[in-house]
Amino acid sequence: MESGTATLLLILIWVVLPIPFILMRAPAGANRFGEVGRPMDFRQAVTAFFSNYFNFSGRASRSEFWWAILFVFICGTIASFIPVLNLAWSLGTFFPSISLAARRLHDINRNGWFQLLSFLFPIGVIALIVWYCKAPRDAAAG
Repeated sequence: MESGTATLLLILIWVVLPIPFILMRAPAGANRFGEVGRPMDFRQAVTAFFSNYFNFSGRASRSEFWWAILFVFICGTIASFIPVLNLAWSLGTFFPSISLAARRLHDINRNGWFQLLSFLFPIGVIALIVWYCKAPRDAAAG
């Protein structure tokens, strides 16, 4: 009986905990994180990904984010066949991936700390993917 209650409580926390953060509206008005991120092609996005290694400020456009994610995914898939290379790739792209995601969230006027919702799988991950796909948030856009 106790283990069933504990399991139910854990599931409720896992599902209910992210809901207030997901439903929280982004602040109205001008975007507080700076100028709109400019659209980029694949090469520009990969260059920006590595040149903004520890840059957690500013904004990243949808094209910058998704081209960089595609690059990381393809290279990670190739590197996965060689364990040492896979470890080096994972460690080398850890911080730029976090900073890119923070800048992408800034583009919709949300704080980069919302990335922590990814630990609350699957609800938090789904919310983040939806947010990563959203158009930039500015006063003119509403």
